[in-house]
Amino acid sequence: MLTSKDIIDALKLNPHPEGGYFKEIYRSEGVIKKDSLDFITHGDRNYCTSIYFLLVQEDYSAFHRIKQDEIWHFYLGSTLLLHTINVKGGYKRIRIGNNISEEEVLQYVVPAGTWFASELENKNEFALCGCTVSPGFDFNDFEMPEKNQLLKLFPFHEEIINRLGYSKK
Repeated sequence: MLTSKDIIDALKLNPHPEGGYFKEIYRSEGVIKKDSLDFITHGDRNYCTSIYFLLVQEDYSAFHRIKQDEIWHFYLGSTLLLHTINVKGGYKRIRIGNNISEEEVLQYVVPAGTWFASELENKNEFALCGCTVSPGFDFNDFEMPEKNQLLKLFPFHEEIINRLGYSKK
């Protein structure tokens, strides 16, 4: 039986700052020049990037956002719960998995600028996903505030932000 440790070792995953494990598996050679992008950057961006992303047991990916669309792809394991809060404060929970008869989706696009976090539906399992970002991901486009900052913006989402928000340890 495949374990999360087997996946971490086989795919050579590393801890991700937001939680979970990851490894970049693709970064296009093509580049979009800074002056052609419709958002403020600190440089050019690759056309596209892609990573493996693994969550295990009680771990979660803390609320964060990026300046690009991010496409989540389900590969294997337990259902992943993706929580989003858009710029107007609208909340949505998406079930990413392979049980499409139970309204799970195999892919989901998080729109640029949307706050999002993820966790496992079954805390005793793992979920292996892929995340594709276009224009390509750069940590300069990554924002992960502490939970008290998000609570000021979205006090009506206190429960989910307190549970999946970032706290300095």
